[in-house]
Amino acid sequence: MTPRFPAAALLALTLATPAVARDAVSQERQRATVEKLVSFGTRHSLSSATDPKRGIGAARTWVAGEFARLSRDCGGCITTERLSRRFTGPRAPDGVVIEDVLGIQRGADPDRYIIVGAHIDSRVTDVMNVTSDAPGANDDASGVALVLEAARLLHRERFRANIVYVAFSGEEQGLWGATLLAETARARGWQVDAMLNNDIVGNSLGQGGVINDRYVRVFSEGIRASESLPEAIERRGIGGEDDGPSRALAKMIGGVAPTLPGGFGVFVDRRPDRFGRGGDHEPFLKQGYPAVRFSVAAENWDRQHQDVRTENGRVYADTIEGMDFAYLAKVTAINVATIARLAAAPAAPASAAISGALSYDTKVSWAPVAGASRYKVYWRRADTAAWSDSREATGTTLDVAAVPVDDHFFGVAAIGADGAESLVTFAGREKK
Repeated sequence: MTPRFPAAALLALTLATPAVARDAVSQERQRATVEKLVSFGTRHSLSSATDPKRGIGAARTWVAGEFARLSRDCGGCITTERLSRRFTGPRAPDGVVIEDVLGIQRGADPDRYIIVGAHIDSRVTDVMNVTSDAPGANDDASGVALVLEAARLLHRERFRANIVYVAFSGEEQGLWGATLLAETARARGWQVDAMLNNDIVGNSLGQGGVINDRYVRVFSEGIRASESLPEAIERRGIGGEDDGPSRALAKMIGGVAPTLPGGFGVFVDRRPDRFGRGGDHEPFLKQGYPAVRFSVAAENWDRQHQDVRTENGRVYADTIEGMDFAYLAKVTAINVATIARLAAAPAAPASAAISGALSYDTKVSWAPVAGASRYKVYWRRADTAAWSDSREATGTTLDVAAVPVDDHFFGVAAIGADGAESLVTFAGREKK
C-alpha cells in the first residue's frame, strides 16, 4: 500500500521556499539518455577505456560532453572534472583505472556540497565478462539519466551550496568510484550536507508480475557507520537511533514527495540498503556524510546482472523494454526538489542540545549557523518517529514549557531569509 504520513509531519517538513519555475522532467530526454548509454554495448569497468564507440571509456566521454554542453548553455556554470585512480581487487586482479565523471555547479558557499550520483558501469551474469553486451538499462543507466536530467533542470539556478552531479565507475567491482569520490571529498575538506545515490530507479514492473508505481524506496542508516565508541555510548544515552543525519535526510525526502504533483510517495526504509546488499552511498557513510539510496519499489531480478537471453519463454535482460519512464520521471522530480531545497538552505546546525532533567519543561540550545535568519525547533513524543510540533526562534535557545525532556525528542533546523530550511539536527545532552 502507499505509505502514509502524519499531517503534522508533512506540515513540518514541507519546503518553505517560494516555488521556482523550472521545466518539468522530460521522459523523452531520459529515454534518449538510456538509449545512448545502452548503445555503447557494454559499460563494464574493465571494458575499453579508449574505443570511441564501445565500452566504458566512450560512455564516460559522452557524459562529460553532456556536462560541458550544459555549461555552455549557462555561461560556464558547470565545471567538468574526471577523477581517476587505479584499483585492484578480486574483480580486477590485474588492476583497472576507475574514473568518475563530475559536473560541479558552484554555489555561493565554497565549502558546502550536495552530491547526486549513479553508477555508469554495467555487467552481465559473470562479473568478469567484459566482452558480452551488457545493456545496463535500469542498472544503472536509469540513475545516470536521472543525474543528467537533474543537472539540466537546475543548472541555471543559483544556490548557496555547490551541487555535484556524478557518474561513478567501478560500482560492480566494489563501489570503487564512490570510494574515490568520498575519499576525495574528505581530502579536499568538503562539507557534504547530503549524498543522493540513485541505483535501479526506472521500473515499476517487478519480479513475478508485481506492479508498484506508487512510491520509491529510500534507504538510510540510523546508527552511523562512522561513529566512534564514545559516540555510540552517547547515542545510546540519548535515544538517537532513528535520528542520525542520513535518517534525517530520508525523513526530509519523505516530506518533500507529497508536495509534488502526481501522488507519488516515498517508503522510508529503515536500513542502509536492501537486505544483504550495498551501493555507492556506503563509502560516503564510512566518511561520516549523510547519504541515502533511492531504488524502485518492485525489483525485477530477471533484469539485473543477466546475460541477454530467453529461456522457456522467460526473458532475462536489463534492456530498455523493462523500464517505465513515467516512474523514473517521478523519482527524478523528488531528487530535484530535494537537491534544490538543501542547496538553497543554510547548513544544518553543527550541534544541538537539550536540558531539563527533573522538570516538565525543556530548554533547547544549538550552534549558530552562518546565513540563517531564524531556526525551527522540532519535537515529538519519544514513542513516535515523525516530528509532530515545532516553534521558530531567532536566537540560539528556546524554552519549551510543559514538554518534559524525559518523554520527548528534539531537533533543530536552520532557515534562510528566503525560507529555505536545512536538515534537522537531533538534540543530544547538554555538555557540561
